[in-house]
Amino acid sequence: MPPPSLPFASSAAGQGEGPKSQSFGGIEGTEMTQLTITNIKRPGSDQPESITVEHGVIKGWNLPHEGEVIDGQGGTLAPALTELHAHLREPGQTEKEDLASGLAAAAAGGYGTVVSMPNTSPVVDDPAIVRALIEKAEGLGFARLKPAAALTKGQKGEQLAELAFLKDAGAAMFTDDGRTNENARVLRLGLEYAHSLGMVISVHAEDATLRADGVINEGPVSEALGLPGNPAAAEAARVARDIEIVAQTGARLHVQHLSTARALDLVREAKKRGLPVTCEVCPHHLTLTDEALRSFDAIYKVAPPLRTQADAQHLLAGLLDGTVDCLATDHAPHTRAEKERDLLDAPFGIAYIELAFPLMWTRFGEQLGLEKLLDLMTQAPARVMGWPEPTLEAGTPADLVVLDLQTQRTVNPAEFKSKARFSPWAGEMLRGWPTLTVVNGRVAYRRE
Repeated sequence: MPPPSLPFASSAAGQGEGPKSQSFGGIEGTEMTQLTITNIKRPGSDQPESITVEHGVIKGWNLPHEGEVIDGQGGTLAPALTELHAHLREPGQTEKEDLASGLAAAAAGGYGTVVSMPNTSPVVDDPAIVRALIEKAEGLGFARLKPAAALTKGQKGEQLAELAFLKDAGAAMFTDDGRTNENARVLRLGLEYAHSLGMVISVHAEDATLRADGVINEGPVSEALGLPGNPAAAEAARVARDIEIVAQTGARLHVQHLSTARALDLVREAKKRGLPVTCEVCPHHLTLTDEALRSFDAIYKVAPPLRTQADAQHLLAGLLDGTVDCLATDHAPHTRAEKERDLLDAPFGIAYIELAFPLMWTRFGEQLGLEKLLDLMTQAPARVMGWPEPTLEAGTPADLVVLDLQTQRTVNPAEFKSKARFSPWAGEMLRGWPTLTVVNGRVAYRRE
């Protein structure tokens, strides 16, 4: 390990190595056998075709069938989805989720690449933890893991973690998600160092002093229920502060799980100023509102909280006009016992990485269109991260998903790969279910 006196030094690891196979986002492929998927359609086409992959790379379309052949059953082929914000709970919280269950769930949801959050136990602030997570995930054969590392040691917001070493170990981004960055100077220094490393910092944008002990959106519902509220101003005030730090540093900042109309307007204004600010919106903030909390069911308790219908409509408009850069789930599994506590004591979070595409396609497919929705969940996350954008062209990495856009299926949490087998959408009929996910040329999920 490099000496602690050089906490931000660059590493020369990897120099002098031999040729490597093609990569996506810095993860190298491995040798695979040939696989052909037949009876599939490209997005926007009704023409049945086939695609062949070999050694983890797309070989071409409509070639003679060799190796393993899988019938795509008339589904639509797309690049596998990319998730920039998921809590996989390993290490230390594996009663909620672990790499095996979380990455299997991601593959079942059509995801080929998942960025995991570092608010685990211990926190992912050590290069050895990053390497161990990547090594374990590679042996599972599900979705590809790209761990995020903590911006500050222990996510305490006081001292920067060893960012250069974490990057060299394979960290995808830096974030203290799960906690807010209260110290503006530390965030400024972190942005400056991350900028020098060519890395993105993502932030949970809430002013902790305004949020206080709020467990629900502050407004008529919180007042009617007598519950402490979390005001929209908590998010907007923090987004405004962070944008000004970006203006001073020129560094890239990604705002996680944006939930309010005002905060979105601030991001829109920052983009007009030419600032390198991006943001994500989660399907639960688009499809649920604080009215759901009238049930007193903690399954709807999330951070930031479910907002109003007006906020949800504003976020959807942001998707349509391009202000919102991408979709992310903030997949946050907990045990059923934890979510059965009362609203004051239950933890924040909803787990639904397996449902994200079907939920968005069913609710908003007509408004967004297939091309736009796929972009928000494939190419757009890659653009946020500065990764090569996934395509279906020959010679590109074979991360693929086959989607059944027509057949309705009931959401049955008992069938989830995730350990969190309960859902706000249980019993709903959704379309757009993944039937096959291929990661690095290998089958990571196939619906039985």
